[in-house]
Amino acid sequence: MTAKPEAAQAVLAAKTRLGLTWAAIAEALDRPLVWTTAALLGQHPVPVDAAAVAGKLLELSPVQVEALVAQPSRGALETAVPVDPTIYRFYEVVQVYGPTIKELIHEQFGDGIMSAINFRMNVERVEDPAGDRVVVTLDGKFLPYQW
Repeated sequence: MTAKPEAAQAVLAAKTRLGLTWAAIAEALDRPLVWTTAALLGQHPVPVDAAAVAGKLLELSPVQVEALVAQPSRGALETAVPVDPTIYRFYEVVQVYGPTIKELIHEQFGDGIMSAINFRMNVERVEDPAGDRVVVTLDGKFLPYQW
């Protein structure tokens, strides 16, 4: 069986070879863009029907499609501190603003956390005269601590 990381590499290679965008793939799978991207990069199990569509679209082998369906080991960073510049900036944001986010969640909601399971995310480009902006929305359900 092919492991999810190897299937993800096959997806990336096929996406490039076929000139596809993540948006086009998500549309073909009839799934949300962020979920599709994360799932095909190995972070979510892909339902059998969607995996079949992805396999056909991306010209994947049956074992690669099978890997898409498998349960993942979540987390894709190879090092504790990410070295990729884009991913590192999110690490930096959490280092600088993490305590602020925590304080504001606790002040506004009480003792608890934001779910990363019951979670939605959106990435969009917003035009700005000073240079286009990247807007990332993290939308997680509040989960109160229970004692």
